[in-house]
Amino acid sequence: MEPAVLKLLPPDPGDQGTQRCRLGPAALSALGAKIGAPLSVAAPGGCCLCTAWPRADLADGFLQLDPKCATPGFAAGWSRGGPAALRLSCLRLLAGQRLRRASVKVVVKSLALKRAAPAAVLQEVARELLRNVYVAVGYVVEAALSPVCPVVCVEVLSLDPPAEEAGLVTAKTSVHVKEVVTLERYRPSSQATQKVCVAGLDDVTRSLKEIVDWPLRFPQTFQKLGFSAPPGVLLVGPPGVGKTLLVKALAREAGACLLCISGPAVCGSRPGESEENLRAVFEQTRQMSREGPTILFIDEIDSLCPRRGGANNAPENRVVAQLLTLMDGIGGENKMVIMAATNRPDALDPALRRPGRFDREVIIGTPTLKQRKSILQLITSNMPVSTDVDLLNLAEITTGYVGADLTALCQEAAMRAVFRCSHMDLDQILINTADFCEAFRKIRPSSFRSGIGLTDFRPVTWEQIGGLEDVKLKLKQSIEWPMKFPQAFVRMGLSHPKGILLYGPSGCGKTTLVKAAATSCHCSFLSVSAADLFSPYVGDSEKILAQVFRQARANAPAVVFLDEIDSILGSRSLCKSGHGVPERVLSVLLNELDGVGLKVTERRGSYKQLEGECQEQNEKEQELEFQEVLNKDVMVVAATNRPDMLDDALLRPGRLDKMIYIPPPDQKGRLSVFKICTEKTPLASDVSLEDLAVQTKLFSGADIGNLCKEAGLLALQENGLEATEVKHEHFIKSLKIVKPSLTLKDLDFYGKFYKQELPA
Repeated sequence: MEPAVLKLLPPDPGDQGTQRCRLGPAALSALGAKIGAPLSVAAPGGCCLCTAWPRADLADGFLQLDPKCATPGFAAGWSRGGPAALRLSCLRLLAGQRLRRASVKVVVKSLALKRAAPAAVLQEVARELLRNVYVAVGYVVEAALSPVCPVVCVEVLSLDPPAEEAGLVTAKTSVHVKEVVTLERYRPSSQATQKVCVAGLDDVTRSLKEIVDWPLRFPQTFQKLGFSAPPGVLLVGPPGVGKTLLVKALAREAGACLLCISGPAVCGSRPGESEENLRAVFEQTRQMSREGPTILFIDEIDSLCPRRGGANNAPENRVVAQLLTLMDGIGGENKMVIMAATNRPDALDPALRRPGRFDREVIIGTPTLKQRKSILQLITSNMPVSTDVDLLNLAEITTGYVGADLTALCQEAAMRAVFRCSHMDLDQILINTADFCEAFRKIRPSSFRSGIGLTDFRPVTWEQIGGLEDVKLKLKQSIEWPMKFPQAFVRMGLSHPKGILLYGPSGCGKTTLVKAAATSCHCSFLSVSAADLFSPYVGDSEKILAQVFRQARANAPAVVFLDEIDSILGSRSLCKSGHGVPERVLSVLLNELDGVGLKVTERRGSYKQLEGECQEQNEKEQELEFQEVLNKDVMVVAATNRPDMLDDALLRPGRLDKMIYIPPPDQKGRLSVFKICTEKTPLASDVSLEDLAVQTKLFSGADIGNLCKEAGLLALQENGLEATEVKHEHFIKSLKIVKPSLTLKDLDFYGKFYKQELPA
């Protein structure tokens, strides 16, 4: 028989602080409870102890509860509304017994009250608060809100005799106050059971434990070794990667009190107010650290302490100087650690980043493939996800997504499922692969919104490119194979090329080939042209190119495509002065290709030795491990139709070491291009694509596409807008209008250059 459901109602005003639970006669009879018998009420927020009492109107199907004694956090959740109803099976009759002794922890409102209130007064308040109340170990008894009473609540630590279910505190029960803590110190410990889950940051979590958690937990051991915890730790990482969440998780795991501040909360309007607020925050942290471990977290510290030196930054300079003085005044005897987070470490004042202040910097990079899979597993653990959803495939296509982006992606997929199944019961809704695909089209990585060169191009498949089978194979070997089959490259001692140069006549599909390679690899694609780089300001072009490579490394694996590279970088031998903008941009590109431009703040986890570390992992986990280690680099792909204009230093091995000639399509390739271009065109039965392929000898792929469009326009011109097909005569007429863009002289030029690249 289905158990009865009791609708929850607010408690009567007269039952406040009485621990009474009002039930109807049918519920009392079903429980076998007498008036005043102890009951246990289990709810989604925890458990509560109460006594059974009948309702005044004797109505059944209702429950009125006063959560005076409950598990930590139960009363707060109940005050916010709690569940709308409970089943009768959630109520259980207990066997209560009288207690001789009870040890408790008293929580007071502030540190000043803790120091001012005598121990005898606190013990008397705790005794009066627990009198005639059923308690259990680990339960909290809330005190009535009163400006006079210094006690907020009392937590039961131990009982005598040990009560298995519940014990009654009587007038003869001896109440012993074992510990007195403030409310700020009690909140983190009471919420320690509510674990903050962080996925994909195992290495960073381990580093923070070594730096912060262990010195706070075992101070005697570190004092014996002769050193203490570092006073400051700086977290560096892009927005949305989980810096703030990681600090909260660390504070709860270490049982430390966490104080969070930000720049706007500290800054004041009048002169000196910001420094005064900062001193007050440090004084509060110092007072709390005398009770136990305390962490002061400064979020977005770059907005509070920017780099000094500007003529109009006097207020910010004073705040920086005040923070430096306060950090230098932190003593090693206090259990106090300052943590800060920023996504702009170069904007911070250098004086903050020396040893003794923020002497430890923990870098959190954009999640790798393995980390994205862990994050998706955590997010979808409480979601009704269909069995056809492949999280590994979803992690592969979400290159460049941080934790916040993945959360938004899953939320959007859930909304798609709700809209799709709005007519169904909520218990039957499942999030399938189609919902994630729809969400993937709407939710883009946050780094793509303001990045230089990050373009949202239309995906291109290899089948959409006609002919060029040899070129496709070479591109797959150079770009796709190292990313998809890293084990084979490690086994053979190979590494993928740093850069690839595609050269050939215009309109032969160089850009389309690069897009197809990026689509097949599910990697980030950054397209850079001369218009993106060149700036009228001195040094700005070099800075933009370095920023492009930093974004590519943050979203690795990535492909940086330099289209028309001859217009961006020229040969230094052809320049008279040798000090122009293209020469400086070329030097930056050479440094980036050689790895000199990599900064320490761009690290994405520790590099691992793959030999002999993966025997205990299954094949799929081993593949993820290989991809995570090997796909950290950036692939540079350049395209040009003037390879003779490039500098020789750019074409040596180790830079653009793979040169691929993109020839014009041959007869078989032209036939493939015709089939692709006319795939959606209604052709008449007399159209012979084979004959057209023979007649278009010097046509490039772009010329053939233009020819097909011109034939369609001629069909509309002759037959009006009601035309239904394109005839062969339309293509013949188009051949007289559309001329090939290639000449024999061009082919001879590329043929000679190609022969120079071939080994003798």
